Amino acid sequence: MAEDLVLDTAIRDWVLIPLSVVMVLIGVLRYFVSKLMRSSSPSPDPKIIKEGQVVVRARNLRAAANFIPAKSFRARKAYFSNEENGLLFVPKGQAQNPQAQMFSDPNMAMDMMKKNLSMIIPQTLTFAWVNFFFSGFVAAKIPFPLTQRFRSMLQNGIDLSTVDVSYVSSRSWYFLNLFGLRGLFSLILGEENAMDDTQKMMQMGGFGFDPSKSQFTWRVVEDDDWVSSLKVVGDWSLGAEKDSLDIVQHDWALPKFEQRAEAVLRKLVSDH
Repeated sequence: MAEDLVLDTAIRDWVLIPLSVVMVLIGVLRYFVSKLMRSSSPSPDPKIIKEGQVVVRARNLRAAANFIPAKSFRARKAYFSNEENGLLFVPKGQAQNPQAQMFSDPNMAMDMMKKNLSMIIPQTLTFAWVNFFFSGFVAAKIPFPLTQRFRSMLQNGIDLSTVDVSYVSSRSWYFLNLFGLRGLFSLILGEENAMDDTQKMMQMGGFGFDPSKSQFTWRVVEDDDWVSSLKVVGDWSLGAEKDSLDIVQHDWALPKFEQRAEAVLRKLVSDH
């Protein structure tokens, strides 16, 4: 039987609130430190910008393929994927691996290292501080019941199976703040600058691999200049987008749309 606990108000005043405030301040400080560490990016290559825009246009075509007639889709598909002069066609042997392209630029590698250090060092020190001073505290209680599957997530550092699952340990509160402050940072720093640590860790492990785009792109997400997101969009990205466009099956979503629209208009005119 799970036991009900009475939480001392001193835990709220000296554990819960200070821990939350420190996490917010560290996130804001880390943002400004990363801006100071950011090296000035050179003028973007017009070729890279053009290729990036081609990829975006081809992706939009794939997304809206079923809302244009089949003839129009085939014409646009040929415009992008034609084996002779298509915008996405890359001759064999010319495609470059984006990781090799990334490491060939020392400035990009240095920017990546700076951004990763700006995340790893503060979080390591903060976790050591929480683990030393606040380990073992029950800091809060969730106002609704939870299943036993949440125990390992909410009661990290507390090995008591008799405590109700809805109680949150101080260490778990640290992790909840670490991965759940994106909305608050978007209010403080702006939506474009709100980047939660889960996405940063995924980018660290995969060099910016984005499965939803079926390609590698190194996105410097905290840069204000949107051109920075096109640093590693090159021939390899064009080839990947061409393969994705080639396998799209057109399924006209609005059959006889013109006839139905004409009938509706004729009815409206006749009624008036």
